[in-house]
Amino acid sequence: MKKKKTNALRILEQHHIFYEIQEYEYDENHLSGEHIVHQVDLDAQNIYKTLVLKGTKDYLVCCIPVNKEIDLKKLAKATNHKSVEMLHQKDLLPLTGYIRGGCSPIGMKKHFPTYFQEDIMLCEKVAVSAGQRGMQVILKPQDLIDIVQGQCVDVIKEGKENG
Repeated sequence: MKKKKTNALRILEQHHIFYEIQEYEYDENHLSGEHIVHQVDLDAQNIYKTLVLKGTKDYLVCCIPVNKEIDLKKLAKATNHKSVEMLHQKDLLPLTGYIRGGCSPIGMKKHFPTYFQEDIMLCEKVAVSAGQRGMQVILKPQDLIDIVQGQCVDVIKEGKENG
């Protein structure tokens, strides 16, 4: 069976960036990162979820480990916004071209400032959504940061772990 090429994968190929794909079973009712952790061959701190937020000035994207929680105040400060809030789920597809549970930082409809939890640089490989539910793309952190022109900042809540 031929794997579906997502926009994210096409972009990686155009830039000759090496990646691996890991497919997994997903459930509409359980789109949490914890569910992915049990099915992808990486530790939770190497699997990043993509969050889309609305700041006081514009939209932004933030990628953090799936088992961590974002600190909106830290993100606002790091990105020079008065405040930031999570994007409403209904606005995700029209804005990014992706749906919840399949949102990749690579290949959104428009380029948005993208931020990664700084610990990403400690990882040898990281996984992010490949642009559809049930598919993760695994690549080097620096390749991921470069392809989206991202920046590393500290944006997770201290001592908080979730699924």
